[in-house]
Amino acid sequence: MERLKEITKQFGLELSDKQISQFSKYYEMLIEWNKVMNLTAITDENEVIYKHFADSLLLCKYKKLHENLSIIDIGTGAGFPGIPLKIAFPNLKVTLMDSLNKRLNFLNEVISELGLSDTTTVHSRAEDAGHHILYRECFDLAVSRAVANLSSLSEFCLPFVKVEGYFIPYKSGALPEEMKTGKKAIRMLGGRIENIFTTKLPDTDIERSFVFVKKIDKTPNLYPRKAGTVTKKPLGM
Repeated sequence: MERLKEITKQFGLELSDKQISQFSKYYEMLIEWNKVMNLTAITDENEVIYKHFADSLLLCKYKKLHENLSIIDIGTGAGFPGIPLKIAFPNLKVTLMDSLNKRLNFLNEVISELGLSDTTTVHSRAEDAGHHILYRECFDLAVSRAVANLSSLSEFCLPFVKVEGYFIPYKSGALPEEMKTGKKAIRMLGGRIENIFTTKLPDTDIERSFVFVKKIDKTPNLYPRKAGTVTKKPLGM
């Protein structure tokens, strides 16, 4: 895990010995739980360090995360990027949302074992929670590494963001192909693309893009649409 410390230094993040210890414990738990449930296809320690931990933390190159921001990680899966961001920036108030309860059982154990305060889990589909008074337009920042086109991902995530807050998806691959429909969908949802940052994971050829979507107006009550519709009929297409 000392390798993680070296990697993150390259993008301006200094991890303490305590934080490295927390990442080490997180990795151990990930591997142990992965034996009985499908959390990740990546299990090699070096690959987890690069493709899960460092990748999750790359956001801090472009977004200040030292403030007491409320952040929701939608479709968090095994906790990426939410848990690594919480470990690195303990001041964050983190909500981890996923539709599979067994993943949240794992995350609740991680939260307990690592002693992560102000970190909660929510068992729900984004289409449902996005209309709930406890979550709708309640967060400073929404993030997601979920695999979906920008249009669908924006409909899943923007309803959770406060006006003046941000939705920042972790994107890779053919981003330009998504931009035309994505921009239209984002406008319909009350957002505006403010910036796009593309970088590479240190010491690799793996590209990562961050799309900074600022919430400039309330999301119309129609969105998100009911389960299934968001991905079958993406906005803007």
